Amino acid sequence: MSGHSKWANIKHKKAKSDEKRGKEFTKVAKEITIAVKSGGGGDPESNAKLKLAIQKAKSINMPNDNITRAIKKGTGEIQSEAIEEFCYEGYAPAGVAVMLDIATDNRNRTAPDIRHLFSKHNGNLGEAGCVSWMFKRVGLISIEKEKAPDEEELILLALEYGADDVRDEGDTFDIITSVENFLEVKEALEKAGVSVAEADLDMLPENQVEINDVETALKIIKLIDLLEDHDDVQRVYTNMNLSDEVLAKLS
Repeated sequence: MSGHSKWANIKHKKAKSDEKRGKEFTKVAKEITIAVKSGGGGDPESNAKLKLAIQKAKSINMPNDNITRAIKKGTGEIQSEAIEEFCYEGYAPAGVAVMLDIATDNRNRTAPDIRHLFSKHNGNLGEAGCVSWMFKRVGLISIEKEKAPDEEELILLALEYGADDVRDEGDTFDIITSVENFLEVKEALEKAGVSVAEADLDMLPENQVEINDVETALKIIKLIDLLEDHDDVQRVYTNMNLSDEVLAKLS
């Protein structure tokens, strides 16, 4: 789950199995290929989308050979299936809004799979536009507090470099930027010696659904985990906000 919630930060700290890491490699490789095929070409210096995807690949220690192969699939040097990008929207239990970034070579396979996951876990797949109006696409840069400069200094730096907001998310500071300024802000912070834990384009919920019940939270998290695990789902966004009491029990 991409993220602005403290639960997302807790999840990111948990160890990943080899199987999970393999899936992560596959999804980032797909993202690299799509970035090249989308018209930006295979040079990351002239293709911001590709540059971000490669940075993400390196942040998860993806081998250089995998990165090169994914780029060549995008340029056509290596033959690959045509990949289609689109979004699915729906609801998890308790009316929590869910958006999915999909990248698939077979929409007829993906659609029933996703619909089945929603219906089996007390949610429902909705029509296009049913929840997207609740979200805004932004850049999200997470800084771990233990590695961050003084809060006031970080805020001043971030705003000086063009960020829109800095939020305290418990163990991290989340820096929010426009899509256009995202890479510029990230690179400026890194040049200033700020250690970036995670950085990506994200969907920020304009309003959130507060979850105060552990049982309900676990149902929602189960659905999110299964959606994230699907090979054709690149990212999952929600407007779930877990109360501090629920977080304490889950962490």
